[in-house]
Amino acid sequence: MTTVPTPLDLGYSFCPNDTFIFYALSHGKVAAPAPVREVLEDVQTLNDWAEQGRLPITKISYRAYFGVMDDYVALRSGGALGRGVGPLVVARQALGDLNGKTVLSPGALTTAELLLKIVYPEVNVLRVRYDEVMPAVERGELGGVRVDAGLIIHESRFTYPQHGLTKLLDLGAWWEGETGLPLPLGAILVRRDLPRQMQWALNESVRASLEYAYAHPQEPKAYIREHALEMADEVMQAHIDLYVNGFSLDVGEEGTRAVQELHRRAVAVGAVKASDLPLFVERA
Repeated sequence: MTTVPTPLDLGYSFCPNDTFIFYALSHGKVAAPAPVREVLEDVQTLNDWAEQGRLPITKISYRAYFGVMDDYVALRSGGALGRGVGPLVVARQALGDLNGKTVLSPGALTTAELLLKIVYPEVNVLRVRYDEVMPAVERGELGGVRVDAGLIIHESRFTYPQHGLTKLLDLGAWWEGETGLPLPLGAILVRRDLPRQMQWALNESVRASLEYAYAHPQEPKAYIREHALEMADEVMQAHIDLYVNGFSLDVGEEGTRAVQELHRRAVAVGAVKASDLPLFVERA
């Protein structure tokens, strides 16, 4: 029988959408099947940790999830899917075909890089932490290597004009045009070896945490601000408004189809292996 760790370490990012969703759960405002302890890290670190099976519950990009499906299953609540939420490709000036160009990426396991490579299979990628992309593109170089463009995520979507950059491509708009589906960005995973009753109970706790934040919108603000670094208040709120939506409460049938399609395309380009395991937790 699987031993359930206590407390359960819950990994999520410093981004306002995550701190908004998980405030109530991490502060004991809603019921949980076991005590929960917050572990805040950037998403790329959480992606890497998931490959090691380090945390029992963790935020992760959907691209990274497809590589750890043997060990983890996604909750139906708490994730980031939507329309108009996609990563952007930005540059100092307009460019043509990006194949053969050098583009900075926020990580090999991000949904953003997967989409970039689907659209431009021959692009050259250099990887840095997501908040280092725009400054390097603005300079036009990274460590002496010429940089043509950058792939931006999170709050960078709102601030790239401040760096004198122009949008080349909205990969979310491309995805929606191709599939008619919302774009899956991030998921909340639990280990598959946890009891199914606990998996579902954690799903319900995450949903309750988001419902608490909606019902008490002022209460989480200090916690969100604490982790939002130098982000302006209006950017912080725009981030929440964009990435937290009905799909965050429950992925639903349309969201499920979107994740299935992204997984199919990731398998088709050889990014991940095929799997017959269920993508989402099921009611016990």
